[in-house]
Amino acid sequence: MSEVVYDRHEVKRARYAVAAVFAVHGAVTGSFATRVPWIQEHAHVGAGWLGFALAFTAFGASCSMPLAGRITHRFGSRATLRGLIALWTMSLVLPSLAPNLVTLCLAMFTYGASAGMADVAMNALGVEIERLLGKSIISGLHGMWSAGALIGSAGGTLAAHLGSDARVHHVIAAATLTVLGVAACRWVLDLRPGSEEEPPPRFTLPPRSALLIGTVGFCAVFAEGASLDWSAVFLRDQLDTSAGLAAASTTGFMLTMAVARLVGDGVVNRFGSVRTVRAGGVLAVVGGLLIVLADSPGLAMTGFGLLGLGIAVVVPLCFAAAGRSGPNPSQAIAGVATITYTSGLVAPSLIGGVAQATSLVVSFCLVTALAGGLAVFAGVLRAGDRDRPKVSAPTAVVPDRQL
Repeated sequence: MSEVVYDRHEVKRARYAVAAVFAVHGAVTGSFATRVPWIQEHAHVGAGWLGFALAFTAFGASCSMPLAGRITHRFGSRATLRGLIALWTMSLVLPSLAPNLVTLCLAMFTYGASAGMADVAMNALGVEIERLLGKSIISGLHGMWSAGALIGSAGGTLAAHLGSDARVHHVIAAATLTVLGVAACRWVLDLRPGSEEEPPPRFTLPPRSALLIGTVGFCAVFAEGASLDWSAVFLRDQLDTSAGLAAASTTGFMLTMAVARLVGDGVVNRFGSVRTVRAGGVLAVVGGLLIVLADSPGLAMTGFGLLGLGIAVVVPLCFAAAGRSGPNPSQAIAGVATITYTSGLVAPSLIGGVAQATSLVVSFCLVTALAGGLAVFAGVLRAGDRDRPKVSAPTAVVPDRQL
């Protein structure tokens, strides 16, 4: 196959562009998560039915994620990311428009489908840029996602505090984020397949290495998804807080994740993936116990902060390990993305189902138990430590192929 040569300046510029896309993607999630209580009331659904509706995001993502590779094969990485990020930002409007359970389910399916495809495309580009630069950047990229989520949640917290209509809030946010996301895609690398390369299959089972790495990601993303969508509801229902303070708990959770991810590359380079993830698991368990035992908003918010700090770098490390785990990095990355992303989308619905049958306190006991799994399964990331990339030469060479 032919090769394309990129100078280091071009690759670094692409890194910043992809980082901006990560931030935009996160801002959509933050904008949605802080208004879940409003969406629940507007659709007139209880905790159990809200969880059922949120399950449609997982279904939509699972159906759509395998399509991202075929779309990239046909249109190239730049056009694909531009189209998918625009679809994702515009889908933010749909859940707040839903007046009942049926329309909310349809809205969440579309929301999840667009989120999943955009997530796969931008992570694949991020891992490829990391390979070209020859050093770890994936935690920083996910840190930009968390920073974007923090900005989105801060806007949502303000909107909730002011008692604004989530439909108006989300239309303004979606329009702004669409412009920013599409503009950033101008500078990402435009990787294309060779003329002789066959398009990827519509569906393929992930390799065994991806399943093992995905187990670690599953534990972390389950806790992340549960906290993003249920932290505000937890404080409102369990501790009888105001809408603004409840939304602030989500913002605090995102803040700790953002800070940890932005400094995560340095921590991992010093201590390694396994020890970093095991220590994070301990922090996450402590945070989960504080949430479960909380008798005040401050204690619960501290628990959510520690939980975010503990799980922050796990998903970036899973993607990096997958990219170095075997002869077909793209397939492994797609497999880990599907497992981890589906976990995050299944978590809110499962939390809702458990809460309907018991209580939200019992639901977060489950979250705490899974957070402990990080310490148990962290060893599967050890191969990534052995294969950590070295600093590259001033010129980067990439095969002319699909990510």
